[in-house]
Amino acid sequence: MSKATYPLKLPASIKAAAARLAKEDGVSLNQWIATAVAQKIGVVETAATFFRRRAGGATPDDLKRVLKKVADAPPDPEDVIPPDLADYLSRLR
Repeated sequence: MSKATYPLKLPASIKAAAARLAKEDGVSLNQWIATAVAQKIGVVETAATFFRRRAGGATPDDLKRVLKKVADAPPDPEDVIPPDLADYLSRLR
């Protein structure tokens, strides 16, 4: 396995927590961080693959066709955007 170095700057609180967890696992901080990064890469790549497979050949036009079939009805009460949030969001546009 080839190795590359990368100077990593962490907030002190994160470094302390990572060092504590590495010690609990009985590994070096470097090994613990490398494993954490590898795990995150696996999760992100697995999710991306899942969503690509799940989407299949779907296109935005396919979604528009599906949405046209939805009844024109008001949202359920729990789906309504609160007025203060709607106001805030409208100002972002």
